[in-house]
Amino acid sequence: VQLQASGGGLVQPGGSLRLSCVASESLFSVKTMAWYRQAPGQQRELVAEITGSGGTAYADSVKGRFTISGELSKNTVYLQMTSLKPEDTAVYYCNAVFFIGSWWGQGTQVTVSS
Repeated sequence: VQLQASGGGLVQPGGSLRLSCVASESLFSVKTMAWYRQAPGQQRELVAEITGSGGTAYADSVKGRFTISGELSKNTVYLQMTSLKPEDTAVYYCNAVFFIGSWWGQGTQVTVSS
């Protein structure tokens, strides 16, 4: 399975971005899709995840600001990010977990700065 993440960039504090993760395989049998992020010098952390049945979960630091959603017909998962803060700056990775294994995308840089 190949995952292609996109949508990162430079945005001012308070701004918004939408990340996309397109999978090379159908997501109809996926267990979970998730977005992680890793800031320089820090460990990779879970930001948001969505299950195959549509359940979602978020890190406390992004609750109320980020929304994860899926468009199965396009094999795509999105992360809508609003009210961005400088501490959201990181490389964002998408992850897909199927019953046969787990795969990672290549990462997309999000920089929040004035």
